[in-house]
Amino acid sequence: MTIRPYQGADFSAVLQIYAASKLDELVYEDRSFQLLPLDQDSDRLEGFRNSQVFVFGLDGLKAWAALDKSEITALFVHPQARGTGIGKMLLRFMLEKIEGEAILYVAKSNVPAKRLYERHGFANTSEFLTEYNGVPLLANKMVRKAHASR
Repeated sequence: MTIRPYQGADFSAVLQIYAASKLDELVYEDRSFQLLPLDQDSDRLEGFRNSQVFVFGLDGLKAWAALDKSEITALFVHPQARGTGIGKMLLRFMLEKIEGEAILYVAKSNVPAKRLYERHGFANTSEFLTEYNGVPLLANKMVRKAHASR
């Protein structure tokens, strides 16, 4: 497993992974969305900058994830690297960094991602209306209770 802390030189690759992956989490919506690149999305860019970011890669970056205290704020795997277990490895790595409950937010319609999170102990705790690039969508808050066997 090659997961390491993000370095400034990784920013270009992070932007590419985000651009290739972001709209995939919204593909199950009944409306279409336009990509707002991470470096042009002030709210998400601020969240990125305020988070601990970790990258996965051997010969080039394949994925990245971000953590803000107990919240996993991002987890993106390049489409060409999906199905290889990278997402699971990165999620497990992030969960090891969290003491207590883990929290994440996911589009309600993103059933494949929600199944992954459920297999790792997360449960849907609430539903709320949010937006991406000005288009409304429903999202879920998912929480993984603290494990006593840490």
